[in-house]
Amino acid sequence: MKRRHALSLTLGGSAFVALSTNRAADDKKPTPPAPAPVDTSKAPVELKKGDVILFQGDSITDAGRDRKRETNANDAAAFGRSYVGLIGSQLLAEHPEMALKIYNRGISGNKVPDLEKRWKADCTDLKPALVSILIGVNDLWHKLNGNYAGTTGEYETGYAALLKTTKATLPGVRLVVCQPFVLKCGAVNERWFPEFSDRLAAAERVAKEAGAIWVPFQDAFDHARITHPAVEPGYWAGDGVHPTAAGHALMAATWRKAVGI
Repeated sequence: MKRRHALSLTLGGSAFVALSTNRAADDKKPTPPAPAPVDTSKAPVELKKGDVILFQGDSITDAGRDRKRETNANDAAAFGRSYVGLIGSQLLAEHPEMALKIYNRGISGNKVPDLEKRWKADCTDLKPALVSILIGVNDLWHKLNGNYAGTTGEYETGYAALLKTTKATLPGVRLVVCQPFVLKCGAVNERWFPEFSDRLAAAERVAKEAGAIWVPFQDAFDHARITHPAVEPGYWAGDGVHPTAAGHALMAATWRKAVGI
């Protein structure tokens, strides 16, 4: 009986030591990292009946739209003479049964702070399922002209905050961030660089952080310049900023390819 008792104690002690050792080892294991955020930028866009699609930006998006008719969805005059009109018209023709509602609320001269001031009325109140934003050229152009002092850092933080607010206010919204662009002609010269390149990088970081679809407009224009070397840059954007008919057509094709609708 004594030997059995001693053996029991020994086995019990061994089990306790082993358990303690295992717990100690577990305590030393590194805490597993938090799961990475889901990258929604790669998820396909699925249109639903009655979806609202909103385009936002500056004069490139505005393009002479009739603002008196901006409350009318799918109005050709309210679309303006831009990539928005091309995309909007195509989507409406291809999906007549979807009853889509497409708006253009771009305003000439706008910068990120201007979007922030009018975002509730011109975005969240419309309850869009998809919001496409092209903003950034004026944030530097106005600075070069001495009419604005915003830095690249302020552009990035302000833009990121705007998208964060949008996602919080409109759960499930699909965000599309369009790459700002310029061509070296007209108003665009070496003074724009390297800061404009820095702002392109900032816009791409903002898009990635927000899980937004990225539309590579600058890359598309750069590619067009390479594949058509005999064509002057003004063919695509006369003043280096505002696209021609050919430039807007290139933008529309690039947007649709990136967004997938």
